[in-house]
Amino acid sequence: MRHALGLGARGLGRTWPNPAVGCVIVNAGHIVGRGWTQPGGAPHAETMALAQAGTRAQGATAYVTLEPCAHHGKTPPCADALISAGISRVVYALGDPNPDVNGKGAARLIAAGVDVTSGVLKADALNTHRGFVSRIATGRPMVTLKFAASIDGRIATATGQSQWITGPDARRMVHTLRAHHDAVMVGAGTARADDPMLNIRDIGTSHQPTRIIWSRQLDLPLQGKLAQTAKDIPLWIIHAEGADPHLCEAWQGLGARLFACPTGPDRQINPVAALGALGQAGLTRIFCEGGGGLAASLLSAGLVDEIIAFTAGMVIGGDGTAMLAPFGLMRLENAPRFQLVETRAIGADTMSRWQVST
Repeated sequence: MRHALGLGARGLGRTWPNPAVGCVIVNAGHIVGRGWTQPGGAPHAETMALAQAGTRAQGATAYVTLEPCAHHGKTPPCADALISAGISRVVYALGDPNPDVNGKGAARLIAAGVDVTSGVLKADALNTHRGFVSRIATGRPMVTLKFAASIDGRIATATGQSQWITGPDARRMVHTLRAHHDAVMVGAGTARADDPMLNIRDIGTSHQPTRIIWSRQLDLPLQGKLAQTAKDIPLWIIHAEGADPHLCEAWQGLGARLFACPTGPDRQINPVAALGALGQAGLTRIFCEGGGGLAASLLSAGLVDEIIAFTAGMVIGGDGTAMLAPFGLMRLENAPRFQLVETRAIGADTMSRWQVST
């Protein structure tokens, strides 16, 4: 099952709206088939593993990270494929929360005489499939918030200089993290200040995540890198309802996909509505890289599932730019809380990973 989880993780960021599933088929103590969900969500992991196993699937055990599907989507039901191949036992880690599956895959296997075991490495599988589960259960994708700051929590000097606080190893790790998410998201301020590409570079992959900009008024540079590459790498823009129709037309003409969202009493985009729209569009995992206003909005709304923080061994001081904008917290008991799940050195910097407390 650990091997299957490792295989499935290869699809993270590439399989949405489907989950990134892994499958290992074992016969007489030997692995005879391996597979993981392919880009775009098909073929499924079980299909790939069965094709590799061939006739050796007869009487074998299939280890799958998610309950095999029992419905027709882009492919026929995987439960039926396993039965037809003569698999005698199926071990899966996590039940599929999709109402089209949710126990139906296991029931179909059992009815056909297949021995079924569930819950093996369930916690590990839940972590891998967290984005898919979030989209099914809450209607929104999982959100990972990235920080890169000095020891004293600053992301720029008093003059606005920010490149580079963290070192090359940490920046390379960020590109790897982008590759494991469906989309990379920043606020309009970051887009205007940095003119970023938000693409993956220097890690040997041609895969590029969708790029999302959060811009209430669509007041982004029409000659910037994002605008000029919108037809090459998907660009989605979250904006307020009633934004300038001429700007809407201009961005759509450049190839961007627009999402009009309601605003709250503060006239800012409603983050719950925005993430709901992104979930409806199929996204399961979003990597948010700031800025401070967008990060504060997501945190105060309880929409951040994980924080990955890179800390550099420098001190900038109180006149530097804080990594978070104010969000009006008055009492500590109301503060968003996270549990530390990992910490390690990345070159000269430290990376810590935190998941929301449950």
